[in-house]
Amino acid sequence: MSLLISFAVLIIGMLFLIWSADRFVDGASGLARNLGLSPLLVGMLVVGFGTSAPELLVSGTAAVQGNPGLGLGNAIGSNITNITLVLGVTAILVNLPVQSRIVKIELPIVLVSGMVAFWMIYSDDMFSPTEGWILAISLVIVMSFLTYLSLKSPTKILATEACGELHEVLPLKSSIIWTVAGLVILVLSSKALVWSASNIAVYFGISDLVIGLTIVAIGTSLPELAAAISSAKKDETDFAVGTVVGSNMFNTLGVLALPAIIGTETIPKGLLERDLPIMLCITAVLLIFGIGCWHRYIINRWKGFVLLTGFIAYEIVLYKQAIS
Repeated sequence: MSLLISFAVLIIGMLFLIWSADRFVDGASGLARNLGLSPLLVGMLVVGFGTSAPELLVSGTAAVQGNPGLGLGNAIGSNITNITLVLGVTAILVNLPVQSRIVKIELPIVLVSGMVAFWMIYSDDMFSPTEGWILAISLVIVMSFLTYLSLKSPTKILATEACGELHEVLPLKSSIIWTVAGLVILVLSSKALVWSASNIAVYFGISDLVIGLTIVAIGTSLPELAAAISSAKKDETDFAVGTVVGSNMFNTLGVLALPAIIGTETIPKGLLERDLPIMLCITAVLLIFGIGCWHRYIINRWKGFVLLTGFIAYEIVLYKQAIS
């Protein structure tokens, strides 16, 4: 019975987490635009924070409640899931164009950021608050740099992408209500999700890291998957890869940093030997696919099959290691 309750709370918490993240972002962007902030700056926050709000809240809550493995696994697992599952499934449905800016600037930033995080942990087998702050400050610098490039660019591709994520401006009163209500529900649902996921991990005798890498990571990546499939059906895939890459950038520099800032005493077994290297390899594969592997600046169907196969193989490895 307790296991059924945990699974029920997990599903309900995940649904409320995804829903409240959308409501919070709508309210916050409406509030910011009512206060006169630039649509580009607001859009950049929506693109970055909006796609990673569930991961951010879950990782922070897990670290506060003494489950840093779940938080770290959520960040890394979400990055792996975004590339292999989200882009893999979408590319099988329709060819995904890759903007040259993504290949030349954003994907290399994501890859280098992941390598820096790996080196930080590998150097002393710890993830200190100082290292977490370095990543978080780097996120602010990177977002500022990308915003500057967008303003200077004649085509303003990033500006178009960012502003395209904005919905109709809400009235000031509605913006305040949804900002507060969305944030409260985000916090409560993340607490419920972490509690249920920890109970499931204890019941089956597996680590919080594995739960974070699988159930929680896939669950918090469902909005990206749903949005990607929806855009594929409408043949509006111009920014599908950019949205995923932006989410992974935020996950690497922001979500991954949060457990370190709050306090991560030890690194879960398997993170350095398996998960971080796989995340880096998959990011490198996406970069190679984007640069030009038979089809330049296109993620086509066979590349999608390769990515999706990587997701399935990774989940099988996690399952076999968990039961052994």
